[in-house]
Amino acid sequence: MAGMTEQERAELTRGILAMLDDWEVEAKDQLTLLGLSEAPVRELRQLRENRALPDEPEIMQRVEHLINIADALRTTYPFSRRMGKLWMHKPNRKFRQRTPIATMVEDGIVGFISVRSYLDCTFSWDHSGSKA
Repeated sequence: MAGMTEQERAELTRGILAMLDDWEVEAKDQLTLLGLSEAPVRELRQLRENRALPDEPEIMQRVEHLINIADALRTTYPFSRRMGKLWMHKPNRKFRQRTPIATMVEDGIVGFISVRSYLDCTFSWDHSGSKA
């Protein structure tokens, strides 16, 4: 994601927010997931209309995880976007009976990695250092 123009980041921002809306993530949790927990909720409106997410490494890392989680959900549930949304809101034993959304909101980057690893075995393999 390095080297993106402001316009490309604005389009990415709108896409990420649309995905979070599709997953029915509450506004305050959207800000937390994006690493903007200190921002007022009205910031979301500005991001939707004309502002790009800040080009900061942690925010871009969160965006990358969200994109890859969405891709893994599409692979896991290729015939139903609805199932991916349901999975994101279903308590899971792997996440101490929390939902994947709650895991990411509460645990930050570690939560993102946990959810992504659960859905994407290749990421888990690479992340664990098992790759040669």
